[in-house]
Amino acid sequence: MSHDHSAVSPTPSSPSHPVPRFGALSTRIRYCECDPMGVAHHAAYIPWLEMGRTELLRESGVTYADLENQGVLLVIVKLEMRYRRAVYYDDLVEVRTTVVGGSRVKIGHTYELVLLDDGARAAKGPREPGTVLAAGATTLAC
Repeated sequence: MSHDHSAVSPTPSSPSHPVPRFGALSTRIRYCECDPMGVAHHAAYIPWLEMGRTELLRESGVTYADLENQGVLLVIVKLEMRYRRAVYYDDLVEVRTTVVGGSRVKIGHTYELVLLDDGARAAKGPREPGTVLAAGATTLAC
């Protein structure tokens, strides 16, 4: 996971390292995430967002299990997804996660799902590396 070094300032109960504001995680689209035509199902996108959030948190030295052990339970109270272009089986994508705001009880994230490699599917139409395939946002609360 790559991230920038402008980070959310730690508080006395926060992780040993500041939580970065941006991170990127690469993943390859699995067969089980697709329909019979090889197109990623719309429900498959939500776990990709969670993967991005989880890795961003992990960069600070904390896991969701650590938070739960401290009695902090985060739930999604708002979720938005915009599907721009199809995502196909075997595409290599990057989930870009950005912290966009928060308070003592809420934290917001935005996401971009960006094509890195189309898995030799050029016949499916023009999809250049760097194309934003989907964008989303979440708000979590505790």
